[in-house]
Amino acid sequence: MANPLYDRLLAPLKGRDTTFLTLQDGTHLSGDAFLRIAARQAGALAAAGLKPGDRLAVQVEKSPEALALYAACVMSGVVFLPLNTAYKADELEYFVSDSAAGAVVCGPASEETLRRIAGAARVLTLDADGTGSLSDAAAGQPDQFRPVDRTDDDLAALLYTSGTTGRSKGAMLSQSNLLSNALTLVEEWRFTPQDVLLHALPIFHTHGLFVASNVVLAAGASMIYLPKFDVDTVLRFLPQATSMMGVPTFYTRLLADPRFDRAICSGMRLFTSGSAPLLAETHKAFEARTGHRILERYGMTETNMNTSNPYEGERRAGTVGFPLPGVELKITDPETGATLPDGEAGIIEVRGPNVFQGYWQMPEKTKAELREDGFFITGDIGLVDPDGYVQIVGRAKDLIISGGYNIYPKEVELVLDDQPGVLESAVIGVPHPDFGEGVVGVLVAAPGATPDLDAIRASVGEKLARFKQPKVLEVVSELPRNTMGKVQKNILRDQYAGVFSAGG
Repeated sequence: MANPLYDRLLAPLKGRDTTFLTLQDGTHLSGDAFLRIAARQAGALAAAGLKPGDRLAVQVEKSPEALALYAACVMSGVVFLPLNTAYKADELEYFVSDSAAGAVVCGPASEETLRRIAGAARVLTLDADGTGSLSDAAAGQPDQFRPVDRTDDDLAALLYTSGTTGRSKGAMLSQSNLLSNALTLVEEWRFTPQDVLLHALPIFHTHGLFVASNVVLAAGASMIYLPKFDVDTVLRFLPQATSMMGVPTFYTRLLADPRFDRAICSGMRLFTSGSAPLLAETHKAFEARTGHRILERYGMTETNMNTSNPYEGERRAGTVGFPLPGVELKITDPETGATLPDGEAGIIEVRGPNVFQGYWQMPEKTKAELREDGFFITGDIGLVDPDGYVQIVGRAKDLIISGGYNIYPKEVELVLDDQPGVLESAVIGVPHPDFGEGVVGVLVAAPGATPDLDAIRASVGEKLARFKQPKVLEVVSELPRNTMGKVQKNILRDQYAGVFSAGG
């Protein structure tokens, strides 16, 4: 027996006296010191009564100790359940109850709330500075912990989806789901022990927790570990880094600062972007400013990474590249499930060692989205272009059906984004008395610009069929986004739900 994640990702840290984490204050934490923190925490979890397979819900600020807690769960066989720090009491009560968590680790400010809603779960605290009752309990534990035996199929993490439609679902991720993806990305993105990753992502999400952290661990690399994204701090540390993983917002904010230039990126070899679509304009502006082409890829909570633009070769703006080695991808008809030819838009389905085991305590939902042959129905609409690049067109739930015609928002958004004075757009469908749904275009003006809506309507009228053209155009200061930068179209749909109530 063994513990695959520990053996491959964590065991190499033992005795490693070189830097694993560089912190914002300039201090360094060696690999061995990090592993000892995790070992003491693992002892504290065991002392709190948690056994292999039990769930640990964690809602804390980003810190070295918070990352070590993930490692402690790997060591002890406890299932790691990270929770967004923005979640409120009602949401937390659902996650803790649904997962039947054996314990909860939260910030001190949330302790009273969690004790009220946690039921039988033990409540421990961990502050951003590393203090709290968890650290107090860990202080009395040995700094060595014998990892428990785990198999490839044993559950390592439980990650809840955002829940924009219905109840949030807990995606069950196994040891091999996480490990196989990390090892593939190390190879595909050419990570080595000499790499230094600038880590400014949250760690309650698969991007910052599993993609970034697991890749660094698998490569034997190190990271500059920042509590959050801050332009000044990122610019200060960028010359010390070789790679950075981010969301589009990171890159647009860097581009807005004149200090961000080719010279400050001279030591960098890789910038990746994910969690939300990267505008082609950002792609072009970034290359013009820095000489680097951002590598865009595609993943999700249930699968980690599925596709990636090539490390060597053309990184094509507007695409998410090719399926990763070992990952199969096909485009299927939403109604029949039949595989569609290249160039036709349909539902993206994927199969591979990265695909999750199913939804926690939701067998019917699992059966509906995870086929018997192992293909996962992602709910994303995409197509494969003639060169094999995958393009994401939108989410199935964002598909607009107006007058019986299917409208893919991305197609309309690309036209709107190209209009003078428009920085970006979001296209939604809302109830319409005649057509079922009517198309609404929500625009964000470029800095200092005032979009000419009449001119935009005329231009769109020349480029798109009439049924695809927005019946209403609205200008807003910014689009609603979640913590990972994804536009929350459900909020926009609620906001504009009554716009056609008088007939449109």
